[in-house]
Amino acid sequence: QVQLVESGGGLVHPGGSLKLSCAASGTWFEIKSMGWYRQGPGKERELVATMFSTGNAKYADSLSDRFAVTRDFAQNTVYLQMNGLEPEDTAVYYCHADIVPTYYSPGTYYYWGQGTQVTVSS
Repeated sequence: QVQLVESGGGLVHPGGSLKLSCAASGTWFEIKSMGWYRQGPGKERELVATMFSTGNAKYADSLSDRFAVTRDFAQNTVYLQMNGLEPEDTAVYYCHADIVPTYYSPGTYYYWGQGTQVTVSS
């Protein structure tokens, strides 16, 4: 059983910053990647950023200049630093993890957190 618990969402003014955190708990063989998706009102869920076990990161093209994803591999935690927030960034932000459950698992499983609301408004 794997749990992802997010924190750090809230209300922020345009131009402000927020930092989201997500901690993974449970048992597994390997975490391949951890990161963030978001789903705005009336929109589909989209990738924000993810960091692989290699330390490489992948970002949505439009966000890499304002958002930064980091991981604490020892603590199984992923962070999302968001700067220069805009009203269009308003969304529920979901933590995800791509996990190999056991050494013998044929593939990976995708886990999701419960989501944390980020609202950017004046």
